[in-house]
Amino acid sequence: MKADRPKPRTKAKPAAHAAQPGAPVRGKGQAQRPSRAQRQIPWRLTPEGVSLLRPARKAQPCWLKARPQHVEIDLSRSALIVVDMQNDFCHPQGWFGQKGVSMRATRKPIAILNRLLPLWRAAGGQVIWLNWGVRPDALNLPAAVRFKAKVDARGQLGAVGYAEHSPLDRGPSLVPGHWGAQVVDELTVAPEDLTVFKHRLSGFYDNELDSLLRQQGLQTLLFAGINTDRCVFSSLQDAGFLGYDCVLLEDACSTPSPSYVSRAIFFLVEKLHGFVASAQDLIVSLTPKGARP
Repeated sequence: MKADRPKPRTKAKPAAHAAQPGAPVRGKGQAQRPSRAQRQIPWRLTPEGVSLLRPARKAQPCWLKARPQHVEIDLSRSALIVVDMQNDFCHPQGWFGQKGVSMRATRKPIAILNRLLPLWRAAGGQVIWLNWGVRPDALNLPAAVRFKAKVDARGQLGAVGYAEHSPLDRGPSLVPGHWGAQVVDELTVAPEDLTVFKHRLSGFYDNELDSLLRQQGLQTLLFAGINTDRCVFSSLQDAGFLGYDCVLLEDACSTPSPSYVSRAIFFLVEKLHGFVASAQDLIVSLTPKGARP
C-alpha cells in the first residue's frame, strides 16, 4: 500500500470567548504576536543607518496553579511544546499500533489538547510541534537508538525500526513527508504554529530547537504530549539545563509505561527542573470570567 497523501491543514478557529483573557490573566485585549516576517528581520534601515533596536514586547501575565508553587508566566514569551502526537505513535495503523503498543495511552492527550490549543493561541502563546523525524537512511542514529526501536511491545527483538516499512505499509516510519510523521488528524496544526523535527528523545540534542526558541524570544516552555517518561521528560530536562523555565502539564501527557514511572517523573520535575501543572487549570486561567469550559 502506498503512503497516504497528507491531508491539508486548516487554521484553528479560536474560541469566541477567548479574545479577552480573563482572570487571572491581566491586561486588555488579545496578545498581538509579531508576524513571522517581522520576527525574521528585526533590523530596520533608516536614513541614518541601520537600527538594531527591537520593538518592545508587551507582557501578557498569566497565573497558573502548579506544584510545588503557583507560577506566573508571560504568554508573549511562552511556548506550548506538543511532543510526538503523530500517526506513527497515536494511530492504530501507525508504527506503535502495529507493534502492539497501547493506543489508549498515546491518544489520551488529544481531547485536552483540542480544548487548550485554541485558547492558548488566542491568548498570544506560541505552539511548537516537536516531532520525531528521521533521515530516510537513518545514518545519523546511533546503534542504541536503532536497536531499541526494533523491540516490540512484548520485549522481543525483530520489530520494524526507524525509517522501515511496517507490514501494513503506511510508508517508512517517522520519516518527514510521509504519513507516519504527520500530526494526527484530530489535532489541528495552525499556520502560525512552528514544527521542529528531532531524531533523539530530546528535542534539543543535535537540533535547531534551542536556536529557534531564542530567536523568537521564548523563555518559558510548557510541555505536553507523549511519552511522559521518554521524549517529554528528556526534552524538559535539557530545556532546564539550557536555562528555560519549564512547566509539565501532567494531564496533557501520557505514556504506556507503568503509572509509577509517571509519578517519578512528576516528582523529579517538581524537585529539580521546574513545575507541574494541569492543562485543565491552564484552560481556566485562559478563559474569561463567566465562560468556564
